[in-house]
Amino acid sequence: MGRIFKRGPIYWIAYSYRGKEHRESARSESERQARKLLKKRIGETSAGTFIGPNEERLTFEGMAELLLTDYQINGKRSISTLRGLIRHLSGSFGMSKAVDITADRIAAYIANRQRERAANASINRELAALKRMFNLAVRARRLNHAPYIAMLAENNARQGFVDHAGFVAVRNALPAYLKDPITFLYFSGWRAGEMKALEWRDIDLDGKVVRLRPEVSKNKDGRVLPLAGELFEVVERARAKRRPDCPFVFHDDGQPVGNFRKAWRTACKAAGLNEILVHDLRRTAVRNMVRAGVPDRVAMALSGHKTRSVFDRYSIVSESDLVAASERLQAHLSTQAFERKVLALKSERGKQPRPSSRHA
Repeated sequence: MGRIFKRGPIYWIAYSYRGKEHRESARSESERQARKLLKKRIGETSAGTFIGPNEERLTFEGMAELLLTDYQINGKRSISTLRGLIRHLSGSFGMSKAVDITADRIAAYIANRQRERAANASINRELAALKRMFNLAVRARRLNHAPYIAMLAENNARQGFVDHAGFVAVRNALPAYLKDPITFLYFSGWRAGEMKALEWRDIDLDGKVVRLRPEVSKNKDGRVLPLAGELFEVVERARAKRRPDCPFVFHDDGQPVGNFRKAWRTACKAAGLNEILVHDLRRTAVRNMVRAGVPDRVAMALSGHKTRSVFDRYSIVSESDLVAASERLQAHLSTQAFERKVLALKSERGKQPRPSSRHA
């Protein structure tokens, strides 16, 4: 059913599948390894799981194309982020065949990224992309198996939030075109990308609601945001600045609101809050809803959280929350009256006192 032969010092195997002879290198000078590979291939042809030399032809670039195509087919909007992850991986695996990307090489990649002081979360995103590449290749029957890829522990989950005074200080230091968009994020708990994509067709001022379109939402679920208080005032000010040539609610002189990280960092520095991120406004909004007594289910619907675990991670307990809880406990205990009561034990009727075991 097959044979073994040598080309130079390397052993090769040959076997038949569907009437066609296949030849492939055993990549070894050991006849024993060649026989083991031949036995494996014959087993695959019998079981209908044969892939064979296709593995030799698949490269890292080929797997990356499989992943990019998968993102495009499924309409994932994070494809630009994926390209960045692939660039990092290409530095180590770009010229490699898929079969040569082993668990040992992946471990070396992780160690190198850690020496570069990359965060575990960043490395995990890259590893997740690599793992997905291998899984797609196996599913397409271009690989027989995927290497084991261990993920790292992530202990760098952000715990940032902004108190109201800090928010006001940052907002006052922002350029004029960003003040209302940032206020909208602070009170709504929406993502920055959702705010930027908000158009006037999404606004119902008579009904005082905003309807987020599913194609704009990160989780592809639409949702409704009631407009009240400062949120309504923000939209009213935006209407006063509305331009017929711009569909967006928030804009910069008729142009969509772009990347404002630099302006945000400058404003935070001026307010003395250097460690605050724009995304911390979303976390703060969730915490404020919970503090205000909004039921968790309703808060999740307003902020757009689909999973309970992510929502719980955003509902942060601050140090001041702990202090307030301790003070409430002390106040409660101070109102309690503690009286020491001593109850006499009644002897059972008809029983004589137990004699002492001590003898005179």
